[in-house]
Amino acid sequence: MARHFIGRRAMAAALALSAGAAAALTTPAQAQAAPPGEKDVTAVMFEWSFASVATACTDSLGPAGYGYVQVSPPQEHIQGSQWWTSYQPVSYKIAGRLGDRNAFASMVETCHGAGVKVVADTVINHMSAGSGTGTGGSSYTKYDYPGLYSAADMDSCTATISNYQDRANVQECELVGLADLDTGEDYVRGKIAGYMNDLLSLGVDGFRIDAAKHMAAADLADIKSRLSDPNVYWKQEAIFGAGEAVSPTEYVGTGDVQEFRYGRDLKRVFNDENLAYLNNFGEGWGHMASDDAAVFVDNHDTERGGDTLSYKDGAAYTLANVFMLAWPYGSPDINSGYEWSDKDAGPPSSGAVSACYSDGWKCQHAWPEISSMVALRNTARGEAVTDWWDNGADQIAFGRGDKAYVVINHESSALSRTFETSLPGGDYCDVQSGNPVTVNDSGQFTATLGPDAALALHVGATTCG
Repeated sequence: MARHFIGRRAMAAALALSAGAAAALTTPAQAQAAPPGEKDVTAVMFEWSFASVATACTDSLGPAGYGYVQVSPPQEHIQGSQWWTSYQPVSYKIAGRLGDRNAFASMVETCHGAGVKVVADTVINHMSAGSGTGTGGSSYTKYDYPGLYSAADMDSCTATISNYQDRANVQECELVGLADLDTGEDYVRGKIAGYMNDLLSLGVDGFRIDAAKHMAAADLADIKSRLSDPNVYWKQEAIFGAGEAVSPTEYVGTGDVQEFRYGRDLKRVFNDENLAYLNNFGEGWGHMASDDAAVFVDNHDTERGGDTLSYKDGAAYTLANVFMLAWPYGSPDINSGYEWSDKDAGPPSSGAVSACYSDGWKCQHAWPEISSMVALRNTARGEAVTDWWDNGADQIAFGRGDKAYVVINHESSALSRTFETSLPGGDYCDVQSGNPVTVNDSGQFTATLGPDAALALHVGATTCG
C-alpha cells in the first residue's frame, strides 16, 4: 500500500461510509543484496488468481527466464470487489479472493517446476478498517480479530496518519484508518512470524513487505529473525518522501528496498527530458545502492496515482521497461495487471485469467518487447555498461560488456547509423524485432530503427526463429 495515491483516499472515504466494506539477514546491519541466483527479474502478477499464476509460470514466465513471480496477498481479507480489499487482512488463513490454501500450494509447486520462485505480497502492518465477515468466513470488528488479535495488540494511536515529518505519527498511527498492529509487541511479532512461516512451509521463496515504512526497521528485523529461513528474500515497500522522518535507507539492514525515485525519474525523463541523461542512472542520481534496490517502471499504486508511467503511456512505457531490463541497477519488477478507468476497480473475473489481452488483462510480462529482455538481462548479469552513445536527445545505445548491446530510439524520426560494440563478431537476432543482425569482427553493425523502437542483441540469441 502506498501513501501518495488518489485512489487510496477514495478508499478511505468509502470505508467511512460503510463499516462492512471497510544479503540475507545475519545481523541487522547486513543486507540481502539482491534476489539469490542468476535470475533477478520478478513478474508482479497483480490480482491474478493463484491458478492463473500457475499457468503463466509454465506458459510464459519460466520460458522467458523470469526468476520470480510475485503474487498478491494470500491471506483472508475483507469482502468487496475493489482491489484494495486484498490489503485489509482479517486473519492469516490463506482464504482470499484469489484462491484457497490448496490453490496456493499447487501454484507454488507448479511455478517451482517451471524454474520460477514465488514472492508473496505480505500485509503485516495493519488489519482492517471496518467490521463484517471475511472472505474465509471469519467474523471481525476493527481492533478485534477473534483468535488472533484484540485491541491490546494495536498501537495506542487510533488517529489517521497526518504528519510524515513525525516518526511516531508515521509508525504508530493508522494508515488510512486501518487498525495498526503494535509490531513492537512480542506477541504480535510471533503471530506475524507464524503466518510467514506458514507460507514458507508451502514453499514460498520470498516476501514483499507492504507498508514497511509504517513499521520500525528493528521490528521487521526481529520478525525476520524468527522465520524458519531467516535468509529468505525480503523486499520492502518504503516510499521516499523529501524531508520525511522515516528514510527508506533505514530498511536495507533486512533486505532490498523498493526505490520509488527510480520509476518517478524514468517518467520525467521519458516524457519531458532527454534519454541522453540516463548514462549514469541509478546511484549517479542519488538513488540507493544498486545491491539494495528493487526497481520498477510502475506498480499497482503508482500507475493509479500517476507518479510513474503506466500502460496508458504507450511507447514511452514499453521503452522504459526495455531500458530497465537492460540497465545494470537494482532488481527489476515487471508490473502485470489489468486495464482500469476506476482506480478502485478490482480484477476482472475475480482474478481468473482465461487468456492474455482479453477481459482487460494487460499481461505486460508477456509483451514481446519486455519478455525478450529478461533473457538479455540474465545473459548480461555482472557486466558493466560499455560503449555508451547518444545523440544528445532521445536516441541512446549502450553495451553490457561483450554480452549484450541495446539501442533505444524515443524520437519521432528513424535512427540509422553504424554502432560500435564490444560484442564478438558473428550473427545475432535482434530480440526486439526478430530480425537478423551481423556484427563484424570489429564489433560494428549498421541498423535502422523506426520511431519509438528498440534493438537488442545478446550472445544468447544468435539465430532468429
